[in-house]
Formats: sequence, structure tokens, C-alpha cells
Amino acid sequence: MRTKSLKKNRINVVTLGCSKNVYDSEVLMGQLKASGKDVVHEQDGNIVVINTCGFINNAKEESVNTILEFMQKKEDGDVDKVFVTGCLSERYKPDLQKEIPNVDEYFGTTELPSLLKALGADYKHELIGERLTTTPKNYAYLKIAEGCDRPCSFCAIPLMRGKHKSTPIEDLVVEAKKLAANGVKELILIAQDLTYYGLDLYKKRNLAELLEALVKVEGIEWIRLHYAFPTGFPMDVLDVMKREPKVCNYLDIPLQHISDSILKSMRRGTTKAKTTKLLEDFRTKVPEMTIRTTLIVGYPGETEEDFETLKQWVKAMRFERLGCFTYSHEENTHAYNLEDDVPEAVKMERANQIMEIQSQISWELNQQKIGQEFKVVIDRKEGNYFVGRTEYDSPDVDNEVLIDATKTYLKTGEFTTVKITEAEDFDLYGEVV
Repeated sequence: MRTKSLKKNRINVVTLGCSKNVYDSEVLMGQLKASGKDVVHEQDGNIVVINTCGFINNAKEESVNTILEFMQKKEDGDVDKVFVTGCLSERYKPDLQKEIPNVDEYFGTTELPSLLKALGADYKHELIGERLTTTPKNYAYLKIAEGCDRPCSFCAIPLMRGKHKSTPIEDLVVEAKKLAANGVKELILIAQDLTYYGLDLYKKRNLAELLEALVKVEGIEWIRLHYAFPTGFPMDVLDVMKREPKVCNYLDIPLQHISDSILKSMRRGTTKAKTTKLLEDFRTKVPEMTIRTTLIVGYPGETEEDFETLKQWVKAMRFERLGCFTYSHEENTHAYNLEDDVPEAVKMERANQIMEIQSQISWELNQQKIGQEFKVVIDRKEGNYFVGRTEYDSPDVDNEVLIDATKTYLKTGEFTTVKITEAEDFDLYGEVV
């Protein structure tokens, strides 16, 4: 059947999952463009590459549904070819080939050269930092390492991404300079585990040294840290955060749980006392720091008592930002050998309770901001509002600052000083000073 799409040989890259996948799609698109290919992100194209997520059940379901949706388009003649890459493909390739055989080809997370070849392009080693960014022009993700050496019982990432492998500092500086030259002002540092950075290359945790190098890049105004691991956290990072205005007073540190028995079963290598002490040290060293964390409820064997411990601890810690997931029973992980014994309805109820507590904390903390002035970056315009963020907020997951667009004109990507006039649990309203 003839394809109906107007543009022949246009490659449409579709991205599912986390910021690491966004980054991988951008690298793929940069490589395709360098080979002279017509490439777009989530627009019409007769050749489709789906970059999948295989992390937890919901994500896997979304990935499979997206593949099926494009297979239907292929059958209808709306697209010619469909390729699948990313974590789901890395983890379940044999199953996928059997269940959805009419996909043109499946590729794992480390098979970029083969994927490019299938798309009629060559892998260019010299393209350090060349990517087609898909985020708003003012910020970009900078992936500083791939893979993970942590043994967390619930997590399938090492199965999909392999062992931890740091990118050399000089390569990351080159990439940051290229991003800055294209108008990027905020770098969001990502990895499966930021705190492990450098151990393989430099035989020491070297995140602080990387930050020292990145703050020197002209044009970059904010550097934000995502996905730190609590065990072995390099405290010299806080010295750089305190000293360097470009390093945002912000840290994303997924803690997962706080009950000692659950932490032990999760193989997190820490305890409630150690974690609490670490957070107190953060607060002492950088009092103005915003801490974001994520928690898992409904892990195998989580009792009412374990959950109560977690709840009381969330109330006591008063995290500025917090997200909560229900446990997903993932095959080939260590926890898969345990009985997934917390009913789905109980998992949901527990997650809702945590988020209700957090919503109240967030509202109280936001009320304190009324009357204060903040440096805000404008990400986009939505309806009658310009939508921005302070240095204490990451895109897509944190608070936003809304400024009335009928009263003020602002340019996206620009920084401005905003006085907060009103506050809700997850939104701030303000006017330009």
C-alpha cells in the first residue's frame, strides 16, 4: 500500500519515559541530521523510531501501546517503517519480536550505530555534544554518565542500561559550550546516579570538579542536579553549590523509603538514622537548598507500621518537593523473588496519603513566599499566563510561577525578577518587579 504521508524519508523520533531518553533521542537526531537526514521530533514522518521506556508497568504499557498504534498506521499505509529502540527493547527484545513481529527492527540502548545504519546514516564519533534539543530553548539535559552499579532490589535499570560509565569532564564541557552557543542557559545534570560520577574514570567521586568546570562556561546561568544517591554522597558538592551562584540551590535525591526493614530489603545501603543525618547536614551546609525526593509505597512486606513510619517522617522532614510511586514488581530484579503482597488498592491509597501530606507542606512553604522576590526564567506562554520557574524548581515536576500575560510582555527563555503575590499548593502567582 502506498504511504499517504506527504514527505518521503522523513524520520519521526517519538520519545517515551525519562529525561535520559529525551537526551538519547536528541543525540540520535543530531547524528541523523549530520548524515543529511530529514528528522523531526513527534511530528509526521513516514519512518518512525520509537524510543521506549521499560522501567515500571505503566511506562511499559505506554510503550507497547505506542508501538501498536504505529503498527496500525503502518498497516493503514500512513507510515512505511517502524523501528523500536530504548529500554523496553533492550529488556524484552525476544518477547517483543514474538508478540509484535511486523516492527521493522528492534534495537537495545547501546546499539545506536546499528540503528543509524538501519536508517541509512553513519555513526559519527566526532560529534561530541551535537544534538537536536527538543526541550524549550532555554534549558537542556546534560547526561554525565550512563548505567548504574547500585544493587537496589526493585530497580531494573542496570538490566537495561548496564554498568556505570562516566563521560569525561572535557567532553561534557565541549557539549555545554555547544548548548550555550545555541541559547541554552540552564543545564540539568542527569545520570542514573550523579553521586557515583567519576569513580570509574578518576578513581574518586568527581561531581564537584565537574561543576567547577561547567560554571566557567559562558552563557550558562543555572546548573541543576538531578538523581543523586544518598549513600556515599560527596559533600564537597555542597561547597561548590554554596560558593557558585550558577549552581542552583537544588538537589533531587530519590530516597525511596525510610523504614529500616524496607531500606534493608531494598538494598539501599543506608538506614533511617543515616538518611536523616544526611538531610540535616544538607540543611546546615546550604540552608536555602530545596530538596526534591521520590518515594515508593507498597514494596513487598511493607506493613502498616512501616508506612506509618514513612508518613511521620515525611511530615517531620518537610521536603520542598516530593513525588510518590506505587511499587512495580519487575522480573529479573532482586525483589521479584519476594511476594508482591500489598494489594494494588492499598498501594494507591498509601501513595495518595503521602501526596496529601506533601500538598499541605507545599502549600504552607509557598505561603511564606508571598511578598518575596525571585529570579525567574520564563519557559513558555500558556493561555493568559507566562509560565516560569525559580532556581528551586525543575521543569515538568516542580512548582511554576504564573505571570499575567495581559499586563506584561515577557520573552521565553529570558530571566526576570518576580514578586510573588499569591500562592497555591503547587503554583505561585507573581508580577514583574
